Amino acid sequence: MIRDLALAATDIAAQVNRAGLAGILGEAGQTNIHGEDVKKLDLVANEIIVDTLRASGSVCGMASEEVDEPIPASPGGEASSYVVLFDPLDGSSNIDVNVSIGTIFSVYHRLGGPGQATVEDFLRSGREQVAAGYFVYGSSTMLVYTLGDGVDGFTLDPDSRTFRLTHEGLCTPERGKIYSCNEGNYDKWDDGTRRYVDSVKTGRGYSARYVGSFVADVHRNLIKGGIFLYPGTVNSSGGHPKGKLRLMYEANPMAMVAEQAGGMATDGERPILEIPAEDIHQRVAVVIGSRDDVAEYGELRS
Repeated sequence: MIRDLALAATDIAAQVNRAGLAGILGEAGQTNIHGEDVKKLDLVANEIIVDTLRASGSVCGMASEEVDEPIPASPGGEASSYVVLFDPLDGSSNIDVNVSIGTIFSVYHRLGGPGQATVEDFLRSGREQVAAGYFVYGSSTMLVYTLGDGVDGFTLDPDSRTFRLTHEGLCTPERGKIYSCNEGNYDKWDDGTRRYVDSVKTGRGYSARYVGSFVADVHRNLIKGGIFLYPGTVNSSGGHPKGKLRLMYEANPMAMVAEQAGGMATDGERPILEIPAEDIHQRVAVVIGSRDDVAEYGELRS
């Protein structure tokens, strides 16, 4: 299945690289379940992954951030032991300005016997993931993933269309000097988050680095050390802060990678991997990165 995802990502990378020439930049003229404008490349990437996994029969069910309900597998996949959830093109708002984007995936063992996967097969704790990772389409295309025993990174060789091991045993520094967040939401954050961001900005040598593509920001901090924050925000009418990132498609898989690389991921109060799954499109706040930085955020926020 990982091989199949890599094959799909190779095709997606090729489409991303020629998007301007192929006329697949811009919006597709529709919105997804989250009310967001769908980009043409979102649909292309989603179709490539679904078609690849159906053709191989390596999964008994799929769930995509771009699709309301779980996607049936091919008849050949009904005997598979695995389901996969994915964000086909994370950071797609950056497509038209040539900024790094990515694909995120999360893998679980199915709960029942042969046949099509059910919703229950997807609504699982992040601790139950058997594999997770992401592809980042940037100056090179990389695959970073874990099977629950450390993290390895592979770089796509465009000549052979194969991924070669280039970052064996990735470990994120215990503390970094980078903070990544959308400070345009400053007035919508809770007091503790504002207190933490103010502290790293003042005389501590931290640098602000925010791409606005979750994969790109987390990947940079995974390698260099640092913290990525997308806390819950409140609107002008107040109420309980609401997260933006999706638990099943973004937060859980990236949290598994972060923890396996020695980092930490929380929603500000509890580990991401221990948040109960109630809906496949559930949103959460996310604070992820170097262990000491994320722990300090929790301390200053409380």
